[in-house]
Amino acid sequence: MNQTGDQPQAELARILESARRLGVEIEEAEALQWLTSMAAAKEGDQITMDERTGVFGHNITMLDFSDSELEYFRRIGRIVEFADIPGVLETALALSGSAAQSKIQSYPGDCDYFERLNILAPTREEACAVLAKVMREKALSALRGPTYQLIEVKFGSYPEDLVVGGRQVKKGAPIAWRPDQIQAGKVEGFRADGSPAAVLWEDVQNEPGWCKLDWVVADPIRRQLANASNMLDVTWEAPDGSITPLDGYLDPYFQEVYLDAASVPIFSKLAQHVSANALENYVSQLEHEVQKYLTRDVNYGKVAKRMYNIFRLTGRYEEAAFLRELFDEPATMLYQVWSLIRTIDDAYGSGASIPHEELAAACDRLILDVIRALEGEQEAEIVGHLLKLRDALSRPEAGATLTAEAEAARAEVINIVNNFFYERLTALPAIKEYMEGFQKS
Repeated sequence: MNQTGDQPQAELARILESARRLGVEIEEAEALQWLTSMAAAKEGDQITMDERTGVFGHNITMLDFSDSELEYFRRIGRIVEFADIPGVLETALALSGSAAQSKIQSYPGDCDYFERLNILAPTREEACAVLAKVMREKALSALRGPTYQLIEVKFGSYPEDLVVGGRQVKKGAPIAWRPDQIQAGKVEGFRADGSPAAVLWEDVQNEPGWCKLDWVVADPIRRQLANASNMLDVTWEAPDGSITPLDGYLDPYFQEVYLDAASVPIFSKLAQHVSANALENYVSQLEHEVQKYLTRDVNYGKVAKRMYNIFRLTGRYEEAAFLRELFDEPATMLYQVWSLIRTIDDAYGSGASIPHEELAAACDRLILDVIRALEGEQEAEIVGHLLKLRDALSRPEAGATLTAEAEAARAEVINIVNNFFYERLTALPAIKEYMEGFQKS
């Protein structure tokens, strides 16, 4: 583990030594600049604004954001964002996840957005009613278009054990509403004794829980598909000015890049209410996810991304700088391929408002990406699945076949991604020791 008092030049020398041993290419000048900037960021203001573009965020987060794709993200943001309602609803839209780290993650998986919704209402119940109304209206107004289609909306939780669509759901589990269920305003199923049951949209509004909307978006300019999600952090502002998160927790802002300078007032108001222990809680949450992806849903790519965020926020800059370089290696392109295969399958199976030629073009792009990143048997195996996937796209009755080919291709791709990250993560003693601590616990 590095000491935060080390000079950036000394840290760089150790990083370069490790990188050379592991065959990882590092841009020395860029790495030194990042290490120097990190040292300065620790001493500066917490929030940084780019005056030229109007984007802003935590100063450490802004070091990893590139505005080269800003217009693309703003274009998709116009599909997923909520509109302000004067005197009722204040909003602030941000990029999150790998999309907010576009300077280092050349091949991000999805377009992840995060939006703060602050509802001004006399009571919590009325605030919940406003949220239910605007979420359903948003979903219905953005069900589908020439370049997008809604996949699902998470809102509320099941009030009892049910069987829905042939699948058992437990009381308290989040409800994932399909577009047809949102239109109907209810989820239908039956109880264990066979009696029918229905959960109405308004039945669950007082405990909205995890609120998230997911779309598939086709960008006709870039000829590319993406999963676009908007995770909501909803607060109720009472007449006395007190702020209450509707899910019981006000999210911190350590991985968000806000897209509009006009959001500064609402962001500043809410930021004052973020817990003093927010950083510790955020790191703890990331550590829980590291353990999950190391021991249960094994995915070393997700482990690497979460460890990067942990290390850069806790002063382990040598390890963070090493991980930054891994995200730019050609093999990590496959992480994006893995995500986009699911995107194509989702787009095909949810109403298919996106034209067939857009889906086929996205599949062609994936095939070229795999050819550029791989060779030999691995390339042939994955390209074979993708060619079958492309063929299935042209047959309306081939939904099950398409999904089977998509899953087979994803399994092959994630295996290669896991091996790539595992070999490099475990070869660096400090990172290997860190991961072993979770695997033993």
